[in-house]
Amino acid sequence: MASSDLRSELDCPVCLNVYTDPVMLECGHNFCQVCIDRALDTQEGVGGYSCPQCKEEFQNRPLPYRNAFLNNITQRFLSAPPNPEKSGISCTYCIHSSVPAVKSCLHCEASLCDDHLRVLSKSPEHVLCDPTTTPENRKCPVHKKILEYYCTEDSACICVSCIIFGEHRGHQVETLEEAFIKKKKKLTYNLQKLITKRENTEERVWSLQEHLGSVQGKADGETERVTALFKDFRRRLEDLEKKVLGEISGQAERILRLVNDLIQELELKMEELSQKMHPLEELCAMTSPLTVLQESDTGDLCDTEDGDDEDRGIHDKLLYNGGHLDGVSHMISTGLSDIISGVIEGIFIQKSVDILLDEDTAHTDVAISYDKKTATKTGPYQLRLDTEERFVDCNQVLGSRSFSSGKHYWEVDLQRSNDWIIGMCYASIDRSGGDSLIGRNDVSWGLGSKGSKYKAVHDKNEMVLRYVVPGKRVRVYLDYEAGQISFYMGAPLRHLHTFTATFTEPLYAVLGVWHSYISLD
Repeated sequence: MASSDLRSELDCPVCLNVYTDPVMLECGHNFCQVCIDRALDTQEGVGGYSCPQCKEEFQNRPLPYRNAFLNNITQRFLSAPPNPEKSGISCTYCIHSSVPAVKSCLHCEASLCDDHLRVLSKSPEHVLCDPTTTPENRKCPVHKKILEYYCTEDSACICVSCIIFGEHRGHQVETLEEAFIKKKKKLTYNLQKLITKRENTEERVWSLQEHLGSVQGKADGETERVTALFKDFRRRLEDLEKKVLGEISGQAERILRLVNDLIQELELKMEELSQKMHPLEELCAMTSPLTVLQESDTGDLCDTEDGDDEDRGIHDKLLYNGGHLDGVSHMISTGLSDIISGVIEGIFIQKSVDILLDEDTAHTDVAISYDKKTATKTGPYQLRLDTEERFVDCNQVLGSRSFSSGKHYWEVDLQRSNDWIIGMCYASIDRSGGDSLIGRNDVSWGLGSKGSKYKAVHDKNEMVLRYVVPGKRVRVYLDYEAGQISFYMGAPLRHLHTFTATFTEPLYAVLGVWHSYISLD
């Protein structure tokens, strides 16, 4: 097996270096003893353990066992001489040809091929290592001796003379191997921390990408829904336009036909009158009294009043009233109202939700009807059990149904009351004190009326509405994901106010009544 191929199989997946004291987990994956201990230490107290490579989870901390077979392979790989052809270092003593070096001597500061290595003296001052182009870097620059120790105080590699005679005398020192193992453990620990941070970052990226896909999916769905909504809106407008134009054309055709008929009748009458006028004109031109007096009676020629009143009535009606197109404005107004109402319902939902009132939350001065739909302000005190859910200081009652997602609407009939407040709130709304009133806190949103004035209120902030919409029926729309509570009134529906918030709890309908009664539809 090629050395490079073998090396890729002997790298620890944590430190990415050749295994040191390899151990195996139950899942079959191998790690350095130090690496897996550090990895498992970082998982203490998080509710379980897992393999850093395959993520298999263990209820208890796994006990790695020594992999002797892998350890032997690792030792053989580390002790095998490097491939001289790939080292790129030539023998120092082969001056006539380039012969790859197999070892370097730190004492001689030379690289040697197989032949020169065999004739090298076996004396202990010779220190062999893997081929290197800079064996002099392995020696102390001051004493020219091999670097064998590490000064922990100065963080420097030193020789034995540095300890005895040099500036590191009396310092805490370790062998290079001891310092190497410690530093490698520290590096491995830091590497594991970085790996853990990278994994956490990857998880956050993945969750954001998943959220991105979700948002894009919702946006695509909303785009499709709104496109279809406006397409239907345009179709309805086109149908209304055709209907109104058809009505205008029909009425104009009928009026024009009547006018033309009357013109023809009047023209015939004008011709008849002209014929009657001719003999009268001749008589009026004569100068002989005898001739004029002897002419037959001409009273019938002057009888032109027959039918004049009827013709004049038709004329006046067509002239002053027939130019108006009856019902066109009403048709446009009614048609637009129907379209707008349909569009508003299309934006939300097609059918109102059925909400019942929760009598366990009703103030003792508020009576709840048998069908749980009407709240009435009563004089006598209602005998009810004291509960934590019951409103104590405000004449209010909650709906029994909660909403934590989706789009919904419900209606309230307010015809019998002129002092009320309605809206939505969290179940955490106070049940006693002045802050339990709808809109007097940050967990409720309300629309209220006292007399002819309307107001929108939330978190003690009131906004008086400048106009009053005819009607006594309010529609409340909820779009939970969009964070909107809207109020509409009248026929056609007219917008009164919209609250915008980020909802964090389920919402309940809430009614407040201080006069007569109000009912849910």
